[in-house]
Parts: sequence; structure tokens; C-alpha cells
Amino acid sequence: MLTIHAAGLLITGDRRPPVPGGAVLVDGRRCAGVGAYEELAAAHPTARVRRWPGLLTPGLLNPCGPELLEAAYHPDPREADELGTEPITGGALAALAVGDTRWGASARRGVQRMLAHGTVAVAGRLSRPAVVDAVDRAGLRRQERSERPAGPPSLDPLAGQSPAEAMASPLPPEGVADRDATFAVFDVPDEAALAGRGAGTCVATVLAGRLVYRRRGTAGPAAAPGALSEPPEGPAPV
Repeated sequence: MLTIHAAGLLITGDRRPPVPGGAVLVDGRRCAGVGAYEELAAAHPTARVRRWPGLLTPGLLNPCGPELLEAAYHPDPREADELGTEPITGGALAALAVGDTRWGASARRGVQRMLAHGTVAVAGRLSRPAVVDAVDRAGLRRQERSERPAGPPSLDPLAGQSPAEAMASPLPPEGVADRDATFAVFDVPDEAALAGRGAGTCVATVLAGRLVYRRRGTAGPAAAPGALSEPPEGPAPV
């Protein structure tokens, strides 16, 4: 089943110009086209359509994988009364008895928070098997880095770098249909606004064709052109 993800503006992450009313055509896990929504919809009239507010971009790379997933504990909501809701680090983390099972659960929660910031890849060597498993199962790409980034670790990949620097890889060019459909959408009008407001404005993250994150109250279930329903509450359908 083909799906078109459309937004107010699309940037490809390379030297190609921005596309007002741009869209990505997804065929299974692959990106089958990038361009103007009207052109993709005309060429594929039976494709389902998801309309998103704002800016569609390549997914982002968070350079602080080990710091956020192996040196920080992400509390379970059921632990909020005791531990709060923010990641626990440093001496407070050392005081916790965190075994492999808890590390795995913490990493899964941390990954979900990353996905909510448009993250599709993490940099830095991960050494805990439970954390590696959580990252791989989510579909995040892992890559090496030459050095630890300066400044405090942040779930926002745009903290300390520009959107262009944070994009994991450009959207594929015309005629290339063998790459994964991996991208993010942010509720901002353009790249300058994304740089100013940060990746917390993410409304959707797609990994290899899967809608792995959707902010409540944004695009509803995919439908044929002109037949979009009201957005439901609840987890994003895959």
C-alpha cells in the first residue's frame, strides 16, 4: 500500500531547494518519491494520504547516545512519585540499583523520548546489551563518533547544532527508490523556525516506512485523497 506524507514545506537535507507543499511517497519501508504533493498524488491517485502541519525533513541524529541511554535512567511513570519524571544522572543514578532489566526498560523509554524529537539515529558506542537491544528493536541507526560532543547531553538533537548539521541523511533524490523512508515532521513553518524552537516541535517520526511517533491531535489515520478523517487520540497507528 502506497502512502503519501504531505506537509506545508519539505526540505531534503542537501542542496536541492525547499518544496512548498512537499510530500514523500512511501511504499512499504522504501521511499518511492519526493516532491510536490500535487504531482505525487496525481501520479498515484490510489495512495493513502497523511497531511501533517509544518516542516517535513530528514530524520535527526542525536550525538549523545551513551550519555542519554547508558548514563541516564528514564523513570517509569509508576516511579514518578519517588523519582520524578526527568532523566536521573550522576550521583542520584549511582544510588539506584539498576540491573539489566531496568536498564532495558529505561532505554526503551529514552528511545521513545528520542523519537518524539525526530531522532532516527544515535551516535556513540553503546556497551550495555539491554540498551543495544532497545535501540535496535526500535529501528534507530547506530553509528560511531570521533569524540563526545561539547555541552550537556540533550534529547533535542538541535541543542548546539543547526538542523542541517543534525540531519542523519538527506531524503533520496529523484529516481532513487531503494532507500528506507525515514524522516520527521515538525510543527514549524521553516528551517529557521525549527532552529529557533527546537526538535521538541516534532509531530511525527517515520522509520523505514513505520510511523513510530505521532503527537496527539495531529494527522489522523491515512485515507484516500480528500477523505481524511478527524485525528483520533491515542497511539499512532503503524
